[in-house]
Amino acid sequence: MELYIIEFKGSRREYFSNPGNLTLSPGDYVIVQAERGEDLGEVSKKIEAEDSLKLEETPMNILRPATQEDRGRMKENQEKGEKALEECQRLIQERNLEMKLVDVEYQFDGSKLTFFFIAEKRIDFRELVKELASIYRTRIELRQIGVRDEAKRLGGYGCCGLKLCCTTFIREFSPITTQLAKEQNLALNPVKLSGNCGRLLCCLLYEKDFYEKNFKLYPRIGSKYRTEKGEGVVEKVNLFKEYIVVRHEEGEIEKISLTEIKKRKKKSQGVTEF
Repeated sequence: MELYIIEFKGSRREYFSNPGNLTLSPGDYVIVQAERGEDLGEVSKKIEAEDSLKLEETPMNILRPATQEDRGRMKENQEKGEKALEECQRLIQERNLEMKLVDVEYQFDGSKLTFFFIAEKRIDFRELVKELASIYRTRIELRQIGVRDEAKRLGGYGCCGLKLCCTTFIREFSPITTQLAKEQNLALNPVKLSGNCGRLLCCLLYEKDFYEKNFKLYPRIGSKYRTEKGEGVVEKVNLFKEYIVVRHEEGEIEKISLTEIKKRKKKSQGVTEF
């Protein structure tokens, strides 16, 4: 079974099968099955066979390539969605609902209109849904999301200068804690450690294995370390330039390279190099 990742508005990505063996390439637009009706999305990439075994649910099907007429309808939906966003925002203000409207998404066939919002507490929006349904004569869904989902839907660039990871390859958000920053010897500065969403940077998590693996090669910060100049305390570990900083009792600072650390370790273990 051929599987593809199809991307929709707001960096939403889902798996779809290709039962018709259509010839597809990244960037192609296709019509796919939706929960009720049809939707239009862009082919992101083909999935390898081993990855398809990890899927928990049976994916829906890719139905056909999108035509120019379909693309035109998608653009119309986007324009209607922008107007629906303004109208919904007006209704929210009229009712003094404590919610922040983030985005709106029209399903391709017009059978569903989804509003995405953020709220700090539970919101009774039943009357709002009724009025929206009476205006747009379609199925209305109000979906509460978090601030990380907001950043994913709106997109943007990170402090690294690249597109946000959540809009490119991250499919599911994992918990990020300040412990990860501590383990990487980073200053606990909220401004430098926070992403566009205001939460801790996702890259702290996927760099975790690198730091865990490489820190094992060095003595711990705060531990005692003996050099030719005597015993001192490890004050700093620089993984990228591969050295440690040892401060001696008299205040003298000494840099020890990773190469030297390995030699000393082998010597202490009685290993002779030839």
